Amino acid sequence: MDRKHNKDLLIFARELRKKMTKEERRLWYNFLKYYPVKFSRQKIIGKYIVDFYCAKANLVIEIDGSQHFEDEGILKDEIRTKYLEGYGLKVVRVTNIDVNRNFKGVCEYIDNLVKSR
Repeated sequence: MDRKHNKDLLIFARELRKKMTKEERRLWYNFLKYYPVKFSRQKIIGKYIVDFYCAKANLVIEIDGSQHFEDEGILKDEIRTKYLEGYGLKVVRVTNIDVNRNFKGVCEYIDNLVKSR
């Protein structure tokens, strides 16, 4: 599998960085940006752009809104997850609700994942 940048997605990834959701901004600016192990945001991996990526831990963090709980969203997420797992990555999904209601718990969960990998 080719893991290099998909140049067709580069402009879109830049736009997504500028227009992060409220929950993505909160997780990035209040935790991941300053985390001791480097994370990237809106990282291109093959044919997808992932919300957050940690190369050292082979970890992808996806922040999911309500569209991810509809039948079509669930199917797309399953396909996307299998594709990313093909690179040896662990894909973790965190809901917007979790970020908003249990931010400390989300941060602890991510910290434990990184340390265990």
